[in-house]
Amino acid sequence: MRIAIVHNEIGEESRTDEQDVLVQAEAILKSLKELGHDAYQLSCSLDLAGIKSQLESLRPDIVFNLVESLGGEERLIYLFPAMLDMMGVPYTGSHTEAIFLTSHKVLAKDRMTLTGLPTPAWTGPYPYDVPEMNHNKPDLPFRKMQWIIKSLRDHGSLGLDDSNIVSGKTEAQLNNILQKRAAGLGGACFAEAFIHGREFNISIVGGPDGPTVLPPAEIVFEGFEKGKPAIVGYKAKWDEETFEYENTPRTFEFKESDQPLLFTLKSLALRCWNLFGLKGYARVDFRVDEMGQPWILEINCNPCLNPDGGFPAAVMQSGLTYTGLIDRIINESGKPHTPITRTDLLQQLKLRHDVIPSDAETIRRLTASTGFFYPYEVDVAEELVLDRLSKGDASDYSFVFAEQDSRVVGYTCYGPIACTASSFDFYWIAVSPDTQGKGLGRVLLNETERLIKKAKGERIYVETSQRPLYDSTRAFYERCGYTAESTLENFYAPGDGKVTYCKVLI
Repeated sequence: MRIAIVHNEIGEESRTDEQDVLVQAEAILKSLKELGHDAYQLSCSLDLAGIKSQLESLRPDIVFNLVESLGGEERLIYLFPAMLDMMGVPYTGSHTEAIFLTSHKVLAKDRMTLTGLPTPAWTGPYPYDVPEMNHNKPDLPFRKMQWIIKSLRDHGSLGLDDSNIVSGKTEAQLNNILQKRAAGLGGACFAEAFIHGREFNISIVGGPDGPTVLPPAEIVFEGFEKGKPAIVGYKAKWDEETFEYENTPRTFEFKESDQPLLFTLKSLALRCWNLFGLKGYARVDFRVDEMGQPWILEINCNPCLNPDGGFPAAVMQSGLTYTGLIDRIINESGKPHTPITRTDLLQQLKLRHDVIPSDAETIRRLTASTGFFYPYEVDVAEELVLDRLSKGDASDYSFVFAEQDSRVVGYTCYGPIACTASSFDFYWIAVSPDTQGKGLGRVLLNETERLIKKAKGERIYVETSQRPLYDSTRAFYERCGYTAESTLENFYAPGDGKVTYCKVLI
C-alpha cells in the first residue's frame, strides 16, 4: 500500500517533547518499508490547503496520523483528521470526534463522570470554553484538599512540576491560580484533586477480535523524599539530566496480590475505549489511592510511538514486535467507524434459545471483551455453554442469545435453583461493548423473565459484586425492578462483597 506518514510541522524553536514526533515518524517509516509498503513522510502546518494538495497528488491508501498539534496549538489537533474525513482518506488511530473529546481533559472527565467511571474531582477549566454539564465537585471543602494544576489539552506534561501541587486554597483562590498558570500550561488549565498513591498506564491496541489490553505498567517513584510530590512531570518525561527522569522507571513486574487491582484497571481502560469509541491504539492513565481505589486521570488516543516510549514497551511485553504493532495499526485503519444506532439494533435483533457448538468460543470472546469478568469467570461462562451442549435439556443451564446480522451481540444464562419449588438463578448477562447503552440488556432480561415465568418460575435471584466497577450493573438491576435482599461483605475478596438481588414475578 501507499502510506503517507503525516506529522505536525517542527521548527528549530520546537520543544523537546514536540521534536519527539520526528523520532516516531522515522521509526514508523522504517517499519512500513520492512512490511513492503511505499511510505512517505509529510509535515502538516496550519496551511491545511497545502497538505490537502500534497495528499491529493500522492493519493495514499492510508494516512498514518501523527499530527499532535497545529501551529503549536494542541487545541487544533482534531482539524487534520477532520480534513481527512472530508477527503474520504482512511487514517490510523481514533476518529475525529474521539480525538476532540479526549484531548479536552475536562470534557473527557465530564463524560466519564456521567457514565459512572471514577475520575478525580476537578474545577475549571480556565478560561471556560464549554458549559458545565456535570461539574464534579469534591466531597470535602476546597481548603482541606490538595490539588494538581494541569494543562487542559497537553498530554506531554507541559509545565507540570512540583509547584503545580497546591493545598489550603478556597475555590476562589484556586481559580485565581488557574488564571495565573494558564499561559504556561498551553493557554488553558484546570485543577484536579491530587490522588496520593501509585500511577499506572494501561495500553490498548485494536485487532480483528476487538481491542487487546497490553500488559499493565506502573511508574515507580524511587528515592522521592517526604514532601516531594510523586508525579510524572515534564522533567520526568523529557529531561534526561534530572533526578525525576532517572528515578521514575517503568515496571511490568507485579506481586500476586496486585492481580485483582490490575484486572480492575484493565476493565476500566476497556470501558474508556468503548465509551469514547476509540480505535487503533490508546493509553489510559490511572492513579490508585491508598485505599486501592483506581481513578482515571486521562485518555490518550494517540500515545507516543517512539520505540523507547511506554506504549511500545507494553507492546514488547505482550510478545508483539514494534513492526508487528505498526502492521496491526495499519490493518485497523481501513475499518470505518460506523456505530450501530439503538433503533437499527433493536429492529435487526433476533433472539434464539438453542445452543450451537460455535457459541462456546463466541461467549468466551464476548465476556472477555466487556472488561467486567475475571479470566476464571470467562472460563466458567464457556463451561456452562459446553454443559448445555453435552447434556441438552438435561442441563441445568438455559440461554437466550441476541443476534444482529448473524453476530451474537449479547446473551443470558439462567436455570432453576435445586431444592426450590419455583426459584431461578440468573447466572449471566453480557452485551458486546459496541451495543451497550442501546437497550439490548433490557431486551435480554425481559425475554429471560418471560421464559422463567413460562416455566412456572416465581422468583429470580441474581448475584453481583459490590465493587465500584459494578455500580452500573447494580443500577441496571434496580431499574429493572430487582431489589437488593442481602450483602455479604468481603465475599469474593477483601473489599469485594456479594450483593444478592431478587425479583418476584407476578
